[in-house]
Amino acid sequence: MINGKLLVEKLIVYAKNFLHLNELDEIYVRNTIFMLFHISSPAENVPNLNYIKEMSVPDVLFNEIKDYAKENNIAEDDTQATLFASYIMGVLTQKPAEINQTFKYLKEKMGAQSACDYLYNLSVMNNYVQKTAISKNIGWEYADKDSVLEITINLSKPEKDNKDIAKLAKAPVNTSKYPMCPLCAENEGFFGSYTHPPRANLRTVSITLGGENWNMQYSPYAYFDEHCIVFNRKHVPMKMTRETINNLFDFVELFPNYFVGSNSDLPIVGGSILNHEHYQGGKHEMPMHKAKALTPLSCEKFPDVEICILNWYNSAIRLTGYNRNTICELGGDIVEAWKSYADESVGVINSKEERHNTCTPIARYLSDGKFCLEIILRNNVTSETFPDGVFHAHPEYHNIKKEGIGLIEAMGLYILPGRLKKQIEEIASIICKEQPYDGAKIKEDNPLYVHVPMIEKLIKNNPDITDLTKAREVVKDYVNKTCVSILENTAVFKKDEMGTLAFKRFLNTLEIR
Repeated sequence: MINGKLLVEKLIVYAKNFLHLNELDEIYVRNTIFMLFHISSPAENVPNLNYIKEMSVPDVLFNEIKDYAKENNIAEDDTQATLFASYIMGVLTQKPAEINQTFKYLKEKMGAQSACDYLYNLSVMNNYVQKTAISKNIGWEYADKDSVLEITINLSKPEKDNKDIAKLAKAPVNTSKYPMCPLCAENEGFFGSYTHPPRANLRTVSITLGGENWNMQYSPYAYFDEHCIVFNRKHVPMKMTRETINNLFDFVELFPNYFVGSNSDLPIVGGSILNHEHYQGGKHEMPMHKAKALTPLSCEKFPDVEICILNWYNSAIRLTGYNRNTICELGGDIVEAWKSYADESVGVINSKEERHNTCTPIARYLSDGKFCLEIILRNNVTSETFPDGVFHAHPEYHNIKKEGIGLIEAMGLYILPGRLKKQIEEIASIICKEQPYDGAKIKEDNPLYVHVPMIEKLIKNNPDITDLTKAREVVKDYVNKTCVSILENTAVFKKDEMGTLAFKRFLNTLEIR
């Protein structure tokens, strides 16, 4: 049984050390937790709690809150207990106004990274950023010619279906739902429910982009270092315009320590949330950021902008220079020109009735003082052969990755579904003959059903493998090469002669040669 009175004292010590609990607020917060814990008086003879000062994550205390809630009928099940524990962590955390005041002070006096460190560390220590869960994700690098891809199996992210995402984007706005979506400003401090994750311990900071009010927060299940989400305070859908480019550079000027990018505004080639305008960024150097120039170009209208087609898997353009305004103007020209462009000779189909073209732009501030804008050209057209998208992962790769290839993966950091952790082990054991295999007996309800063609190919190509470790390497190599192929699938202009000429034809419409 959890000693509730002692737990309250532990939480107070924790909050004073990690959540900036002011001494003047200590009695108030303790009494608030007494009420929530159904306790009427403090603990007597409190032992030495100095060990709490050494904690790096709040997991132990968070789990004690959950156990206490279930033992004392405050929560009926684990979901309710998690909501309650998150609420307690929110009570221990400073209010948004105080957070914003401290963030602004640190940014002005010590720089953007110091302010970001403050908010990120707070988000970890109040259990909003799930650091322990993130650490369980599996990750490795794959060196492929001139590029190095980062591949992760994300054990905390549910797999989503592109068709469901598209339906959500087109669904009528439900104005009675509160908060309207997981990105709305109204999430801050929201208790949550069985259908809405806990947000009582969420804290955001207010910023201004394009003269409008936006907020920044950290992702609870980060995919990379200091993975942040930047969202419009208004619940408005994703869009891809000149304004998008300017907003990204407004952010970069506020936070030169981070990159920031926008998912596109169409299903299949966009992110998982299209009904609320948002960007993603962070401290990480993405694989695409390390890509070299494939074809240097120039534009007479913008002589101060360095332009190139990137040596990258998909169709990407990089603009760099010291003048933000000219990069924004040219970047806006590319975005708008691509939205209405078509070239059926290479399968780039577009129409006035239904737009299929959009972009994924990413902005950075480089160490040499230059601004950088990378624009990935996207198209979400479908066909009978490729009903999930012509420039999407092709059907033979869906056993590994079927979801849309959004901003992060388009830059070379793969987020593969958690199911693969177990499935890779099972497939490896089949290949090395530790487990018997009969493809005809694997039915649709078997998780390995989607992998049957892959399994049979690997068995055929590796008949002599009997070592499990070697078999794992074979399966992982197949996954690596599949990730490369998927990125190549997303290229609207392929890396052959026809694709290269088509890419240049598009750029020529902008007098980029």
